[in-house]
Amino acid sequence: MISIIVPVYNEEQTVVPLLERLLRVSMPAGREVLVVNDGSTDRTEAGLNELGARQGLRVLHAATNAGKGSAIRVGLAYAAGDIIAIQDADLELDPEDLPRLVEPILAGQATVVYGSRFLAGPPRAPWKTILANRALTALTNVLFGSRITDMETCYKVVRTDVARSLNLRCNRFDIEPEITAKLLLAGHRIEERPVSFTARTRAAGKKINWRDGVRAIDVLLRCRMGWPVSRTPISLPNVFEPDRLAGPAPVLESSAHGIAPASPQSRGNPLNDV
Repeated sequence: MISIIVPVYNEEQTVVPLLERLLRVSMPAGREVLVVNDGSTDRTEAGLNELGARQGLRVLHAATNAGKGSAIRVGLAYAAGDIIAIQDADLELDPEDLPRLVEPILAGQATVVYGSRFLAGPPRAPWKTILANRALTALTNVLFGSRITDMETCYKVVRTDVARSLNLRCNRFDIEPEITAKLLLAGHRIEERPVSFTARTRAAGKKINWRDGVRAIDVLLRCRMGWPVSRTPISLPNVFEPDRLAGPAPVLESSAHGIAPASPQSRGNPLNDV
């Protein structure tokens, strides 16, 4: 089964159309769409509630906003599939491209596949966006001896056991360079396939900025040098799943494969002490 993790923060205009497309697209294997609402303050939660129960759809609500990386890590803890795919909720990337990214892993030809926004020619995006992505990808290739074309792509499709072995720590957009750096350090070859891309502007809700680029460089260098990616303790927010939980939010605990929902007997939150 394929677990498609959808981190969401204040995407009231796009999240419902995106999910309807994700549930409709023909996939080469069974799927679960795992939405992690990262403490949205607009009508995102209301839109998700209005969707109602859908087969293959799970929604988790975080009590507070902690960042894209946090939402991905929560999704990874709850995922039931053998393959993880990440899908942003902003509709910049087309869910119709996902099946082609999953197929090489299902066929045993790859453990990691990225959807590259640059393989099909120059994307429709502001030149600053293109330049920043090119520069960060070039730095990645220099530091880790890789030959990828799009390090920052949202479309990262990874075998679940591989994803959980990375011990991801970043909570915000810096999760993108962390995933790539740790995959390459572990010796995994990153296959790429072209995907379509329609960039949006900050006025339309784009959240990443130049500070995230600086942080990406910092994470790449730290991973290369073997230094911790963060100087501060990193924790995950409490989450609840309204369809299934009548009581308190489950605790997330460490496991041999990363993080996972804790058993009812667990006490405290070990991740707060990481």
